[in-house]
Amino acid sequence: MNERIKKRDGLEKRVILCDPEEEYARLMTEYLRKQKDLPWELATYTDTEELLDKEREAVTLLVVAESAYREELRALSPKGLVVLSESGVLRWEQLRYVNKYQRADGVLNCLLEVYMEVEETIPIRLGQGCGTVLIGNYSPVRRGMQTSLALALGQMLSEDHATLYLNFEHFAGLPELVADLQTCDMADLLYFLHLDKEKFRLRFRTIKKQIGKLDYVPPMKSGQNLLSVTAAEWLALLQKIEELGEYEYVILDLSESMQGLFQILRRCRQIFTVTREDRIAQCKLLQYEQLLSLCAYEDVWQKTKQLCLSHIRRLPEDLEQLTKGELASLVRQLMTEILKGGEPA
Repeated sequence: MNERIKKRDGLEKRVILCDPEEEYARLMTEYLRKQKDLPWELATYTDTEELLDKEREAVTLLVVAESAYREELRALSPKGLVVLSESGVLRWEQLRYVNKYQRADGVLNCLLEVYMEVEETIPIRLGQGCGTVLIGNYSPVRRGMQTSLALALGQMLSEDHATLYLNFEHFAGLPELVADLQTCDMADLLYFLHLDKEKFRLRFRTIKKQIGKLDYVPPMKSGQNLLSVTAAEWLALLQKIEELGEYEYVILDLSESMQGLFQILRRCRQIFTVTREDRIAQCKLLQYEQLLSLCAYEDVWQKTKQLCLSHIRRLPEDLEQLTKGELASLVRQLMTEILKGGEPA
């Protein structure tokens, strides 16, 4: 099999995939074809001899199954050479290895990491022009199911609309969201925003995760880090995500652990504030409203919808099950209001 993904927009970066396992080569090629805005042209081979016979152009990245690797492939002078490991044995020194049998998105992330190492410049792609709607979730009242509401809303919107969920709470409280020590999180995304602006789009792809169809960036492992990020940095990050042009909706799960909270809320089209019925909760809400007025953020309060979820007695253990049950019924109503507000421009 020799299959090419056609060049787009005059791209000159080339990646070659060679794997004699035809089913794997076909499925991986199909997966890569479905990905948006990859910065390369892809050619796929299942025969090493055919690859050596036909390829004459410069190669940016050569990705070869362990069973297909031959020293002659170095004659193609690829900037980067990756072996898809099948045995788990490092047979050749000074080569990069990627586990062939991990999830396809894991393989892609590894390839993007290598690609960013060997390519100094990455073609800048303009966003698709679909405006991004920010939906804020914030309440001064704790234990009101704010995160559950935000996740349910994000997942249900993502069924028909490209949606991203971002958590800014000091303690996210969900092991499914919090990255392990080896996984990049929101702090890394901010770091790349300043250090690696040209490669931000690709860095973002390697950091984001998914719950069902909902994309999310793992929240910071240490909530203390939230306190040191300035309002300008948060706003720059949100603007950069909007510029990607990949999302119709971004769900913000906000907290007072961050600087610039009111500025970010002002950027949102719709805000949901979860409260409770007891006197203390109502007093906190009143104090919050008064503070908004004092700081000249009355517009934030005007587009805030208050919700009391005390009637919801039980939430599912599995995050993907938040799209069912009592909470999901409420979210469907909220989605109707959001969509009535107009599709993203």
